[in-house]
Amino acid sequence: MTNVFESSNILKMEEKKDENQNIIFLKCCAVKKMDVGKPKRTPGKPLIKNTINKKKEGVSGNSSVTKKLEKASDIKLPKYEKDLKTIEFIKDSIRGNEFLKDGLFASPNIIKAVVDAMYIKSVPANEYIIREGEVGFHMYVVAKGSIDVFKGDVKVNTLGPKKVFGELALLYNSKRNATILANTDCDFWVLDRKIFLQIMKKSGMQMTENRVKFLRSVPLLSSLNTEVLVKMTDLLKLRTYAAGSVILKQGDEGSLFYIITGGTVSVTITQPDGTVKQGPILKTGDFFGEKALLKDEKRAATVIAQEPGVECLTLDRIHFIEYLGGLQEVRDANFDKKFSLEKNDASGIIIINKILKKIFFVLYLKHLNCLTEFSHLLLDDLEIIGTIGVGAFGRVEFVKCKNDKNIVFALKCVKKIDVVALGQEQHMHNEKENMMMCRSPFIVRLYNTYKSSKYVYFLMEFCQGGDVWSLLQKKKFFDESLARFITGCMVEAFEYLHARGIAYRDLKPENVIFDAKGYAKLADFGFSKKLKPTEKTWTFAGTPEYVAPEIILNEGHNRAVDYWTLGIFIHELLVGKPPFRGHNHSQTYTLILKGIDSVLFPRLISKTAQILIKKLCKRAPAERLGFQREGVTDIKKHRWFQNFNWEALEKTLLVSPHVPKLKGTTDLSYFDKYPKDKEIPPDEFGDWDSEF
Repeated sequence: MTNVFESSNILKMEEKKDENQNIIFLKCCAVKKMDVGKPKRTPGKPLIKNTINKKKEGVSGNSSVTKKLEKASDIKLPKYEKDLKTIEFIKDSIRGNEFLKDGLFASPNIIKAVVDAMYIKSVPANEYIIREGEVGFHMYVVAKGSIDVFKGDVKVNTLGPKKVFGELALLYNSKRNATILANTDCDFWVLDRKIFLQIMKKSGMQMTENRVKFLRSVPLLSSLNTEVLVKMTDLLKLRTYAAGSVILKQGDEGSLFYIITGGTVSVTITQPDGTVKQGPILKTGDFFGEKALLKDEKRAATVIAQEPGVECLTLDRIHFIEYLGGLQEVRDANFDKKFSLEKNDASGIIIINKILKKIFFVLYLKHLNCLTEFSHLLLDDLEIIGTIGVGAFGRVEFVKCKNDKNIVFALKCVKKIDVVALGQEQHMHNEKENMMMCRSPFIVRLYNTYKSSKYVYFLMEFCQGGDVWSLLQKKKFFDESLARFITGCMVEAFEYLHARGIAYRDLKPENVIFDAKGYAKLADFGFSKKLKPTEKTWTFAGTPEYVAPEIILNEGHNRAVDYWTLGIFIHELLVGKPPFRGHNHSQTYTLILKGIDSVLFPRLISKTAQILIKKLCKRAPAERLGFQREGVTDIKKHRWFQNFNWEALEKTLLVSPHVPKLKGTTDLSYFDKYPKDKEIPPDEFGDWDSEF
């Protein structure tokens, strides 16, 4: 158990850091003349904004470079002693919040760790707990007292004990959507986001470690290397069986393999003469049905769950083959690789040489990517013509080269003070590094980066056709021909990125733009991240309507989230809106966790498109089309893409169904007009941008 006094000091330091980040944020508000003053205690109804036709904004948690942890036991969590009455009080409060009980805190182990990590905080009457517009870092449970909730100047609610607020702050840098003022002297149970993320990371790592341990205990799987076993954990599903349930019946065919994680089962075998032989009682850690992983074979015994019930991890042979190939094939490949390297024979040396060549090629390519054809251009060589986009962190300007007016670019100008305020420094580095290494006709080129005391700049390829979202708003929805073409471009982009270990994580119409030929290109790599084959990341990143369940639940995620977003993307192209959209982010996440099967598809979407969307939006990442053994080939072969000319698309020879009508290289007719930015951000002199 972590020392309470020590944990308290750590949390005070973290709170001070969070307070400093909010001071930076409030300075930004001062520059923008935002009102964060005391609300008036006036009755009234809050104004509900219509966001249907507004661009969707991405959200993310703080991204930071941390020491890689090899084991879950390396993560130490604080624990604050509480009596049983207090523990039940906090648990009841959590159960009263739909998003928490069915989403983030669905696991009893996570609830226990969360309750242990919550600490008490007292606030006197008439003091603010949170302010609307500030960035949040904590979740609160009202332990004692009464609080008033304000939207703008309007008081909209009064809350008392057991009420939870600020839960979205556990996931990412969420700006508070209300102001909360203590109406009386109050006590709160508080959970810090950094601690919550550590809880989720430890839980995810511990689950993977335990499952690998279970799999390694099976003789049939014991020779597989750790990388394969880790991949197999993605295929495991937890199933529960009531006492007396027949799990396997002798003579039936089946494809499931079982590992007992709780409870016991009885085994009986019916002999040829009809007599029944009692087999062993199997308990936690034991397994049965392993031959189903090799081939179709009738069950050799009957297995029945004993009191009080049984919990098993199951592995389906069909999913195993789709994801990794046949077990014997995987074992043979694993053995050949191990034998060649361990024996140090000629074939082993060949393998090592191939690896070294790949390393050299990657390093050379990285060097080459930094030397673009426009890497010699300086910021002073560029002339700003006008603004073509405005985002959360800054603006995108249309610029010309002063020495050659025919050379044009898009210059993304990001306010450094906002980057630091929201802890997005690492995301900026990811955006630069990942875009610089891309050379694909389906991805916007990044030519150079610059910095000043106020901004970091990205000099990018200018795509004249505007973004897909704007065209979608105009047309309301796309026909299948255009939707298929745009989706095909995104499939090519993902194939390119994933081959280089890059997860994009933020596909949506707002981030896809048309070039002059009408080809769709992926832009805005702020949430992209490079991951190793079996590596996962726990940083929340994405757009609320598009995030995959594993991101919401903080289970750790990988490149499979891109295929989930592809399914949502196809739905939005064909219907004009994503399938999951609530009145607020919490409701949206609750809908996502109910799954794609809960969505009522409109008639606009054909049956083949529905099937594709459902296969892309599988709850289990390993079951998603595109993330299985054959990769994007499975998507390209899907019936929705029947007769689609992938080869012509790859060579950019396929004619786009939407070709922008342009009058020249400086035609900005597909972009909205924006006034000049009169707000000058304050200077920021941190060294995080030294490589820009």
